[in-house]
Amino acid sequence: MTETAASPAQTTPTPQVWPTLRARDARALIDFLVAAFGFEEVVAYEDGGVIHHAELSWPEGGGIMMGQAREEAGNPWTLTPGTFGGYVVTSDPDAVHDRAVAAGAEILQGLHETDYGSRDFAARDPEGNLWSFGTYPGHAR
Repeated sequence: MTETAASPAQTTPTPQVWPTLRARDARALIDFLVAAFGFEEVVAYEDGGVIHHAELSWPEGGGIMMGQAREEAGNPWTLTPGTFGGYVVTSDPDAVHDRAVAAGAEILQGLHETDYGSRDFAARDPEGNLWSFGTYPGHAR
């Protein structure tokens, strides 16, 4: 199994909750998420052209894990590609939106102000997953 890894400086805490998804073509989805939305590839473990595990970080904190959809006897972790949905907090949704448009992302809902004070937009990736980006950081703890 081979590993590819980037070496970004660790400036945010390591995520403790990892949303996960499966992809029909994990390499293509990783490349899209990096180009269109600005995720950073941290590591991808590949064997025979199949990405078994990859981690992408969000520059403002957090990250996702993913792998290639594949049949594995006895594996209870079988997620259907294209069924993931996530909200990603960003301080600059306009820049992420413009980047996504430039990369050919399908924009489902353009930039708009919400009734709870966030600036958001929504997009779909080539696998069918839904992504919403906005300034709302969640309720204060």
